[in-house]
Amino acid sequence: MVSKDIIERFKVIASASVSDACEKVCGCRRYMDYEMQPRISGSERLVGPAVTVQEGPANGENCGPTHAFEAMDACEEAGSVMVISMANSDKDVALWGGIMTAGAVANNFAGAILDGGLRDVEEIRKGQAEGGLYGGRKFEIFSRGISANTTLGKYKTYANNVPVMCGGIMVAPGDLIVADCSGVVAIPKDSIEEVLKVCEEIEATELLEAQLIIEQGSIKAGLDKFNRV
Repeated sequence: MVSKDIIERFKVIASASVSDACEKVCGCRRYMDYEMQPRISGSERLVGPAVTVQEGPANGENCGPTHAFEAMDACEEAGSVMVISMANSDKDVALWGGIMTAGAVANNFAGAILDGGLRDVEEIRKGQAEGGLYGGRKFEIFSRGISANTTLGKYKTYANNVPVMCGGIMVAPGDLIVADCSGVVAIPKDSIEEVLKVCEEIEATELLEAQLIIEQGSIKAGLDKFNRV
């Protein structure tokens, strides 16, 4: 379980800094594909531990996302983020909609990351508006696209809380998701504290560098002193 203090500290750190820190600490890419964009408001930074679901071909079955429903009701960590993988990363099929959002909000999820499409956007926006169904609770959703097309008869859920491919990277249950209008990053659960330390160093350095550039009217002055772009 990720501590509340760590979650709050990541909520003021940009996804770009998290991506850079992950590359330094983990030695590999931990950012998702550029198509993974905020589809509801994008005004809130989404931070929370991943609860994963794997989807694949339905093979003629007309069944709903059973494992996703089970993962919602079984999750005991408030503020979690549903991460759904989809075979072929099909952005023209909606992995998520209004009913799924209601279920996630009821179980205190903070948001969802979808390796496919989203639908019922207007319904979800109304739900989290003032006086809406969600009682003032925000729910951020990042996806490859928006589509009215259902998964029924096309895709089904195969498993939950297993490592999944989402947005071009592997995400394991418990990895920490940090997402904002610049992108989505998944921090490996065993590296969260180390990545946080590096993130805070990056953010502090960039602030000082930007201040120096403004004060001296020269980007070269900032680069010469801090060597960070």
